[in-house]
Amino acid sequence: MEHNVVSYDAWLKARKELLSKEKEFTKLRDAMTAQIHALPWRKIDKNYVFDTSTGKQTLSDLFGSKTQLALYHFMLGPDWDQGCKSCSFWADGFQGIPVHLAHRDVSFVVVSRAPLAQIERFKKRMGWEFPWVSACGSDFNFDFGVSFTKQDEESGQVLYNYRTDPYIDDELPGASFFYRREQEIFHTYSTYGRGLDLLNCTYNWLDLVSKGRDENPDHIMDWVRHHDRYEEHVKTPSSCCSSKKGQS
Repeated sequence: MEHNVVSYDAWLKARKELLSKEKEFTKLRDAMTAQIHALPWRKIDKNYVFDTSTGKQTLSDLFGSKTQLALYHFMLGPDWDQGCKSCSFWADGFQGIPVHLAHRDVSFVVVSRAPLAQIERFKKRMGWEFPWVSACGSDFNFDFGVSFTKQDEESGQVLYNYRTDPYIDDELPGASFFYRREQEIFHTYSTYGRGLDLLNCTYNWLDLVSKGRDENPDHIMDWVRHHDRYEEHVKTPSSCCSSKKGQS
C-alpha cells in the first residue's frame, strides 16, 4: 500500500480527522459494553465437574471466593498432541491477567476437553501458569458450543457463534462468563470467532502498526506458530488448528 508523505501540518490535520472517528468508536464500544452488561442471565442447572490440579471441582468451585468467572475455551481435544496454535497465540497474553481480574472480583480459568495430564504437559512446555482445567467426560464444552461430535462431522454443519456454520473441527474457540449468587450460577455472556479479537493483545498492537496484521487473506493465520516453534523462514501454510495426531 502506497502512502503519501506530507508535512507535519497536513499529517496533523489527517490525524485529527481520524481522532474524531476514534472517539465515535470508543463511545460505540462503551454502548455495546453496556448492552453486554444489560443482557438477561440464564441459570445453570447442570452440575458440571472438572479435573483440576487440586482434584475434582464443580463449576461453582472454579469461582473460588469471587462472584464472577471469566473462562476461555481452549482448543485441545482428547486426541490432540498439542494445543491449537491460534488458541496458544491468545493464551500467551493471559499470563498476567488473573491477578488483576481477581482484584475486580473475577476468577479466570482456561478449559479444554483433553485429559488433565495432557493439558499439564502442554502447559509446562509453553511455560504458562494460569489456571487450566479439564472438561474431559463432561458435557460442558458441548453445551457451550465449542466441542462437536462425530454426528456433527458427518452432517457437515454445527451450531457455532449462535448460527449454523460448516463443520471445521471437533474443537473451536470461545470465551464464556458467569455470575454466582449464593448457590446459584448464571451464564451472562459468551463470545466466539472474531468476537475473541479483543482478547488478543498482540492483534491489538498489530492493528496499530503501519502494515496492520499483514496476513494472507486466503489463510489469515498461517503465519502463527506456537511461541517455541517460530522459524526464520516459514514458507508452508498451515491450518490454524493443525494440532492433532500426525500434524504439526
